[in-house]
Amino acid sequence: MFISLLAMVLVTQLAPVASDAPSHEPQIATSGSLIGLAFGAGKGIYFSASHDSGETFSAPVKVAEAAIVPLTRHRGPRIAFSGRTIVISAVAGKKLAGGPHAHGLPSDGDLMVWRSVDSGKTWSKGIVVNDVPGAPTEGLHSLAADDKGRLFAAWLDKRGEKGTRLYGARSSDAGATWSKNVLIYQSPEGTICECCHPSVAFDANGQILVMWRNWIAGARDMYLTQSRDGEIFAKPEKLGTGSWQLNACPMDGGGLATSGGRIITLWRRGEGVFLAEPEKPEKQIGSGKDLALAVSQGRVYAVWSSASGIILWSSGKAEVLAGAGAFPAVAALPDGGVLTAWEADGSISLHRTRP
Repeated sequence: MFISLLAMVLVTQLAPVASDAPSHEPQIATSGSLIGLAFGAGKGIYFSASHDSGETFSAPVKVAEAAIVPLTRHRGPRIAFSGRTIVISAVAGKKLAGGPHAHGLPSDGDLMVWRSVDSGKTWSKGIVVNDVPGAPTEGLHSLAADDKGRLFAAWLDKRGEKGTRLYGARSSDAGATWSKNVLIYQSPEGTICECCHPSVAFDANGQILVMWRNWIAGARDMYLTQSRDGEIFAKPEKLGTGSWQLNACPMDGGGLATSGGRIITLWRRGEGVFLAEPEKPEKQIGSGKDLALAVSQGRVYAVWSSASGIILWSSGKAEVLAGAGAFPAVAALPDGGVLTAWEADGSISLHRTRP
């Protein structure tokens, strides 16, 4: 069912930090009534906070700046709460990559994290996560935290002679230090999908879940693996029963969330938007791209962009949040609702959905 509620939707706008620095790639994390919003603009990474569950947001604070900060096709920053510590991650570099496929990426980029222990007012110096310089220059990564101070980051990695692999690292001290990098997955074809971001989540038992788009026999399908310790990962399993034969990269990674004992995934095949759980058939819920997922008090929310605008789906119903926009993100709120953010005309738009 599709319902057009565009005229009824109330949207909050976070203006650009500067007239020549449009805002891109918003990401949201929540901790009780505190909400953290991370995004990129120009050469900087920025943070804004809401202390009233998304009703209002503070003026953005600059977290860090670098010569090259990738901010296209899901390459922007990520954010997570680790206890009372806020952690933001992003790939940053000093030199622009050359060649026809550079797309504004650095040739020397590293995956960095910055930490704040005062609700985002001040930020630490950057900490490098990757242990091989320049390995994550593609800029595509994910970050997740549990309620015990642990974090896990996963990224597309180019170390080695050729091909893209999936690597990760863990932190047990709220992002202050990071483990030796671990190889999560290497495709027998020599490379996984080179331009789709991975997704990371912790389940209720503290197990780490990682989802990514693979490349097997010409198919660009989504796969999931699990780990108890962040060092040894289980044999990956393909998600869904169908397959997507594609000699190109869709540049769309999907979403991953848990609810009780359930693992819920959201991803794209062709123009179709699908929900799936491991070992179960997928269910198409719409059509579009640039997907994000959240579960709030057991209720599944999916958001994506389409020709109709920014779409929010839940319980079989879809509504239009905005007639235009790109790269939406969504996060659960304590009351059972969600907060959705997206970029539009250089600003960040935010919408709160009540249960």
